[in-house]
Amino acid sequence: MSLNEFWEASSATPYYPLISKNNQFVLGFTLLLAALVATGLFGLNRSLLNIPLLGVPASLAFGFGAVFMICAVGVYV
Repeated sequence: MSLNEFWEASSATPYYPLISKNNQFVLGFTLLLAALVATGLFGLNRSLLNIPLLGVPASLAFGFGAVFMICAVGVYV
């Protein structure tokens, strides 16, 4: 199957995102707020045990929250 055939066949099934456009701002803001809190707690007690418990989830929440906020508000040049 060529790429063009695959493109034509997939036109019958549109893509529906997991998080709708109306909810991306709320989810992004919540993730950024959770990242801020987790980063603050990690900064208060930096130990080897807190890296997987607070550090990694905080960085993931910040990354996904930033992407959702960019998608929610758009980028205007």
